[in-house]
Amino acid sequence: MSQRNALVTGYPGFISRRLVKKLLTADDDLKVSLLVEASREAQAQAEVDKLSEQITNDLNLPERVRIFAGDVTSMDVGLSGPEFRTLTTEVTEVYHLAAAHSLSVERRIADQVNVQGTANVLALARAMQRLERFVHFSSAYVSGNRQGVIMEDELEEGQGFRSAYEATKYQAEVLVRRAAERLPVTIVRPAGVLGDSRTGETDRYDSVYAMLALLVASPVAIPLPLPGDGHAPLNLVPVDFVVDAIHVLVNRPETIGKTFHVVDPNPLSARRVYEAIAKKSGKTPPKYKVPPNLTKALLRIPALERFAPVSHQALDYLNHMAFYNSRNLFEALQGTGLSCPTFESYVEQLMSYAKNEFER
Repeated sequence: MSQRNALVTGYPGFISRRLVKKLLTADDDLKVSLLVEASREAQAQAEVDKLSEQITNDLNLPERVRIFAGDVTSMDVGLSGPEFRTLTTEVTEVYHLAAAHSLSVERRIADQVNVQGTANVLALARAMQRLERFVHFSSAYVSGNRQGVIMEDELEEGQGFRSAYEATKYQAEVLVRRAAERLPVTIVRPAGVLGDSRTGETDRYDSVYAMLALLVASPVAIPLPLPGDGHAPLNLVPVDFVVDAIHVLVNRPETIGKTFHVVDPNPLSARRVYEAIAKKSGKTPPKYKVPPNLTKALLRIPALERFAPVSHQALDYLNHMAFYNSRNLFEALQGTGLSCPTFESYVEQLMSYAKNEFER
C-alpha cells in the first residue's frame, strides 16, 4: 500500500480545520482520518460538508475524509477494536493538535487532555505499521518563565510556569521527545496564533488575542493603558503562516527529529503592537505607564468583564523578555518564498473582522 493517510486530532479546532483543508488541496490522493470528540461529531461533519463546497473541483472529497468519534484522554483514544485496527494499519502520518489551550484552564483538565491525551496518541502511533511522521503541535510557551534567547532544541531548562497550560504543554513535549527515539517525530512550537492575515478570520479570542480584542471592545471614553513599559517582544503569527510553514516542514524528510519555532523572527514590542491596534480601533492609548494590577482592575468595567478571566493571564506576556530563535524554521523555509508577514501588514484585517464580530 502506498496510499497516504493522515490522522488529525483536535478537529474541528481553529488550526486543524485550516490544516486539513491545506493537506487535502495540496495532495489529491491523500486521505484524512479525523479523531473527533463525540460531542463535536455533528460540528465536525458540518465543517467537512462546508469544505466539500469550498473544494469544488474534488468530487471525491466525502470519500477521502473519515470521522472517528473518540477521546484522546481514554485508552486506545476511545476507539472500538475495528476502528483502532483500521488506523494502525492505514495511517502514514499523524498531526496531533488536540489540546486544552486556554490560559485559564484548570490543572486537572489540562493534565487529562494535554499530558494523558498526548501519551495516548503516542501509544496509538507506536502501534501504527506504516507511520512515516508524527507531528506534535507544542507551543513556544513551553519555555515558561525563561528569559533571553530560547533555542529550538532547548526544553528541560529548569523553568517555572505561569499557567497550567504552559506546564502541561511542556510535559507533553517531554513525552514526545522521549518517544522520538522510536517514532519519526517533528515538533512545532507556534507563538501566539492570530487570525488569517488575508481575511482576519478567527474563532479564537483567548490567550494573547484577548488583550488585542479588549481595545476593540472597550468604550472610547475608557483608555486602556498598556501595563508596564511594553519593551518586551510580543511574538504573534497569523494562522495561515502557521499552516503553510507546517506543510513545508512535513514535506521535507530532513525535518524529522527536529523542533521548530513557528514564530515571527522580527516581532514588534508589546507597545508597538498595542499602538498599532489602538490606531486601527480609533483609540488613543495613554502614553504613561501603569502597573499591571491597575490594568487588571480596569477589566472589571462592565463592557470588558467577559474578557477578564483570560486577559488577566495574557497580561503576563506583555512584559516578558523572551526571544524565540527560529534558525531551524528559517533553514527549512529557505527557497520556498514563504516568510512570516509583518504584524502591521495584516492588523487592519484582524481588527476589521474582530469589530464585526463584537458588533453582532
